[in-house]
Amino acid sequence: MSYFGLDRIFKLLQTIKSYGGIRASLYKIYRMDSLRPGVLVGTDKYGNQYYENPSYFYGRNRWVEYAPKYGMDYDGSQVPAEWFGWLHYKTDFLPSQDPSRPNYKWMADHTENLSGTPGQYMPYSTNRPKIQAWVPLSK
Repeated sequence: MSYFGLDRIFKLLQTIKSYGGIRASLYKIYRMDSLRPGVLVGTDKYGNQYYENPSYFYGRNRWVEYAPKYGMDYDGSQVPAEWFGWLHYKTDFLPSQDPSRPNYKWMADHTENLSGTPGQYMPYSTNRPKIQAWVPLSK
């Protein structure tokens, strides 16, 4: 069966079935650019889901599927630090199982990078500008 490549067809059909059918699979391909089977290992408090598939080679066997609320505007800054460490192989412990993870009440909550959005940081100055803009005389 593997000589003709039929095992890969069966694997594709299994993956499509696990995602909920052809329509859901096409939506997943449109949104995430890939359709990869994997085991759900956890979900963070923002709704991102983290998967692992040991049959893929090292460096590509862990991934995140961003929450549907982000739509097509997802980026890497929406992954919290504890899951970032797991995704990039800094630790093999899941954030809920890591005994060395500090959890103090003074620690700030994760926020994504808001650059390029209306919520971005805009500095202001209370000093007068040193250079005055030229205003042409009106007739």
